Amino acid sequence: MSIIYEPTGKAKEYADLAANFYRGCSHGCVYCYAPAILRMTRKNFQNSTPRKNIIAAFEKDAKKFANDKRNILFSFTSDCYQPIEAERKIIRLAIHASLRNNLNITILTKGGLLATRDFDLLKRNKLNRFAVTLTTDDNKESKKWEPGAATQDDRIKSLKIAKKNGIKTWVSFEPVFNPDAVFRLIDKTQSFVDFYKVGKINYHPLSKTIDWAKFLFDVEKKLAKYNKKYYIKKDLEAYRSKIAA
Repeated sequence: MSIIYEPTGKAKEYADLAANFYRGCSHGCVYCYAPAILRMTRKNFQNSTPRKNIIAAFEKDAKKFANDKRNILFSFTSDCYQPIEAERKIIRLAIHASLRNNLNITILTKGGLLATRDFDLLKRNKLNRFAVTLTTDDNKESKKWEPGAATQDDRIKSLKIAKKNGIKTWVSFEPVFNPDAVFRLIDKTQSFVDFYKVGKINYHPLSKTIDWAKFLFDVEKKLAKYNKKYYIKKDLEAYRSKIAA
């Protein structure tokens, strides 16, 4: 069983390599595409379980990829810091394996403060990264869209702690369903976030109600104000030609 793999398609915009440790995710995000990809019902998908023999399989792959300089994203089809991780501590074991094999990893999570448990390991490699997905600055709105995930406030706190530990940080603004909240979140986080990736919301009726060309123009203006490095996802980049129009 291969655990470390090269993403394709849209996933390639996030990382050159990736690893998924859990099958399913208990966050219950209403916009999540993973159940469809894995051909699971949303109910079954939310009953998250570790992949079979996951650490042994990851250890085997880690040795194969030893000294590879590409970052490995933890993870795409689930969240590595969903509540079950507090007991299983699979990600902590995976970080240990990564360090032993001189591998660089990027954590992308909505798990909030749970992730800070492993910062003592993550900071040992200066090429490791810690990232969170932010969607709104309203915790009540967040619970509507991401009922099982950590609050936006806790996610932001985890970024601050990562930065204090000398870990490089970035934020994923995807999906975007509240453009004004994105601008406020940039204002709120720019002093401790090194990089931003910005997308849109797809496969949802709300996508047709947002002026994406205007959002693209405004978000780049906001990021330029703070001299921040960023990446515009291809789905949003497609609206650039409409800015001048």
